[in-house]
Amino acid sequence: MQNTETPFNRCIGLVVLEVTMSNPNGDPDMESDPRTIDASGRGLITPVSFKRKFRDLVEDDTSLVFQSAKKQLDLGSVPERQYKILESRGRDRKEILKMDEKVFRNTYWDGRLFGNTFLESLKDAELNEDQKKRKAEGGYAHFIRTGAVQVGVGQSVAPIQIERLTMTNKAGVEADKDRGMAPLGFRVVRHGIYTIPFYVNPTIAQKTGADANDLALFKFLAPLVYQHTASAIRPQISTLHVWFAEHKSPLGSCPEYKLIDALTPTVKAGVDQPGTRTDYDIPDLKTVPEDIIERFEQVVDLCDD
Repeated sequence: MQNTETPFNRCIGLVVLEVTMSNPNGDPDMESDPRTIDASGRGLITPVSFKRKFRDLVEDDTSLVFQSAKKQLDLGSVPERQYKILESRGRDRKEILKMDEKVFRNTYWDGRLFGNTFLESLKDAELNEDQKKRKAEGGYAHFIRTGAVQVGVGQSVAPIQIERLTMTNKAGVEADKDRGMAPLGFRVVRHGIYTIPFYVNPTIAQKTGADANDLALFKFLAPLVYQHTASAIRPQISTLHVWFAEHKSPLGSCPEYKLIDALTPTVKAGVDQPGTRTDYDIPDLKTVPEDIIERFEQVVDLCDD
């Protein structure tokens, strides 16, 4: 049962993605090639990239996705509780700096759930003498917190193959050209199965102000983030599963690697270079040992909700 002193029990999750002729996370150091791990050739998705998609969906508070979440989760029931995004372009840094801890926590959903490093980005040149003194005394501590939800590095199950194609444009993009061309500008993963783990920490939630509604919004969005933020370079990223497991207590009730390992897809025996979904064994709850399931309050696939 949930401990009433914390907003929720400890939880873990695993997102399973199928990437087809798409770039799930470009590497700016490699001309936007899909990110890879040098030693293994496996694909990589950074936590920042994954969380950005949640922020984008929540920031557009007039969108179909957010309005559906707001209605279903009754997010407007507490007027002072807002779901604004701290990591957004055009934010007024001076106005944010004036916020006390309570107002700051009530305002920014991503600050409560993912944490924030706003204080680290503040340069002394932006502060007056009183603000510098307050910063030195720790008066802005609420502007630098780790998050209640931590996202691990996403990795492909097998090494990926990258396809590079030249893109053309009928209309020219330069004044003296009547057509355009981007040599090798289209860089995608031919096919891959990726997993992204995440961890929900109620101890940190007490510090950031994250509550059950904040977590409910994360859970609502998780199966939708790739579908509703699709772009020309990532048109075919399918969310196969979003496994979500709640421990039986805030401290945890099972070694988390046991469930993560049991739900992680594997390449089928005898397949050297997997190229389709059928080349993988993709677990479901029926394949997870019962003695692991029993150690959690619940284990569900958010894609089935």
